[in-house]
Amino acid sequence: MSRFYLALSFSLVSVANIAGATETFSIQLQGTLPVTAPADTFILDLADTSRKTIAHYQAQGTRVICYFSAGSFEDWRDDAGAFPKALIGKPLGEWPGEYWLDIRQIAQLMPIMERRMDMALEKGCDGIDPDNMDLQTQDTGFAISGADQITYARALAETAHRKGLRIGLKNDLEQVPELASLFDYAVNESCMRYDECDVLTAFRDQGKPVYAIQYDDGPVPRCAGAAQFDFSFSYATRDLEVPTSPCP
Repeated sequence: MSRFYLALSFSLVSVANIAGATETFSIQLQGTLPVTAPADTFILDLADTSRKTIAHYQAQGTRVICYFSAGSFEDWRDDAGAFPKALIGKPLGEWPGEYWLDIRQIAQLMPIMERRMDMALEKGCDGIDPDNMDLQTQDTGFAISGADQITYARALAETAHRKGLRIGLKNDLEQVPELASLFDYAVNESCMRYDECDVLTAFRDQGKPVYAIQYDDGPVPRCAGAAQFDFSFSYATRDLEVPTSPCP
């Protein structure tokens, strides 16, 4: 859902090594990026982040996970013309210019997603964060079932692994039992707010990281309750214009 160019600001000069026993993570999808890596793992927009910027953070010991939407069409992306019109459904209400995709049409969608994965490889991303992976729960304009979503998720995971990329499961909590073994980590939004974090322990039980974002727009304040889970929590505003702050 990012739509602004990510620029790396060199107004700061200090560069610190990432250290600490507990992994931290941060996510920023638009705005000016900091020079110093804000966490052990940093999620950045795939299309808007240069290979040089990714290498800059990796040189500080930070893993860079690259974000793209696998379940929605964004009309400002450079590859927007590659999507057949028949695959574009209802709009995402909060995000102008973004529309749900008919993920049942895997034969037409996967070549586009493969090209995005190839871009991730070319830029040196340590992994990918494909967003909007719970279409069976959304008003997409298509009759997408839970089985359809699992089939698409499997195709993405298998393709990423074939290319040597790590891949995370974004949200889609109701299908974690079926999908946790196929993905390398989980990226979640607001599990604490909706009392859903317990589901994600399936990843930690397999020794896989959970990157959990808490937004500052709900009844649960910032890092409240985070200590009870062995997850990497970070709190943020929804525009994601600055790096999110890791919970202690």
